[in-house]
Amino acid sequence: MAEKGYVGTSVEDVLKRARVSRQSFYVLFSSKLDCFMAAFDKASELLIHRLEGAANGGGDAAARFERAVTTYLEALASEPGYARLFLVEVYAAGPEAIQRRTEIQHRLAEALAGLMGVTGQAGEFACQVIVSAVSAMVTPAIAAGDMEALRAVGPPISDHVRLLLRSGALGA
Repeated sequence: MAEKGYVGTSVEDVLKRARVSRQSFYVLFSSKLDCFMAAFDKASELLIHRLEGAANGGGDAAARFERAVTTYLEALASEPGYARLFLVEVYAAGPEAIQRRTEIQHRLAEALAGLMGVTGQAGEFACQVIVSAVSAMVTPAIAAGDMEALRAVGPPISDHVRLLLRSGALGA
């Protein structure tokens, strides 16, 4: 799907790549969407595992955020197929996949609030905005396969979050 996209990938393509029979495929998955969702869930697990590792460590809220965003960007850059799945192809997979992505973004926003010590409704909303904005900023780079552009997003985002923290807008 990273090569052909969700729509352009058939079950036959998956069978050939995985070297499994149609029967074996349908023992594991009920449909192409079911297979996509399993891969999407795996991509989510990989991402969350890496971010949990980044959460361990000291520093102030700005340093913790910078470490988390750098880890996020490196995770995407090191797994471009999963990144494309998570950020681009999810929209072609339809409403169920988009809903799952939305749920994961909410989990990431909650984790970010905890990581940064953000409290209160306004601070939690600000974390949702940050997660959504980062997602929107990295998706074009992932779609283009431009890992340099992907990594370049990190420093300005970190600088902006530092400004938010200094202004008290995040409630941290």
